[in-house]
Amino acid sequence: MITKFMTEVTARFNPFSACAKPARLFLTFLPPDARANGTIINTALLPRTSTESSSVAVKFKDGKEMKFNCEKLNIKGLVEEVDRHSRKLQKAADLTD
Repeated sequence: MITKFMTEVTARFNPFSACAKPARLFLTFLPPDARANGTIINTALLPRTSTESSSVAVKFKDGKEMKFNCEKLNIKGLVEEVDRHSRKLQKAADLTD
């Protein structure tokens, strides 16, 4: 997963819910030095009794913001959507260099 174009990642999930799995796995895909490279990572743990669904929001350097509902998307789809936009930014950066 290309993470150098991400400026902020926000994940909200109930750790006891089955639909929290994509959000938890997405956070594990981030490299250990992501915070040191300028990416802001926010996590919010919802209470066990919460009815709110898990979600992931990603902001990119070009200003685009993507929000995902983890009930409707699995980890593979989540990573593919984020990588699709990251590859566009990578291609644009390669062409300007």
